[in-house]
Amino acid sequence: MCHVLGVKNNNYYSYQKRKSLTPVDTEHQEILLWVKNIAEFSDNTYGQRRIQKALNSLDYPAGRMKTAQLMKEANVWVCYKKKYKATTNSDHKKPIYENELEQDFDVQCANQAWVQDITYSVPGVQH
Repeated sequence: MCHVLGVKNNNYYSYQKRKSLTPVDTEHQEILLWVKNIAEFSDNTYGQRRIQKALNSLDYPAGRMKTAQLMKEANVWVCYKKKYKATTNSDHKKPIYENELEQDFDVQCANQAWVQDITYSVPGVQH
């Protein structure tokens, strides 16, 4: 029977056995759904250790490597948020100059008012 297909008997039966051992694993799909939900709930800030703890608390035992594999399969990645760092030092003893133009930049003749622009772009903020 199997020689007609050009396949050895042991390979054919081995294939049949492997095929019967891989049904649709509903529990695996459920765990993947939980991993996606946990990541969405945490705004993608939970790493594999925190997701592992959440899965274990939901009675889905998983180690760190299994959790990392599930995260990769579910296409879940951690988004690190940068901490805010102040770039302006307002606590200084230097003189603070008055705003003499009051944003009125229309002048009658040249060299009447000199201005300087210190505009800078903040990463992540759209103008």
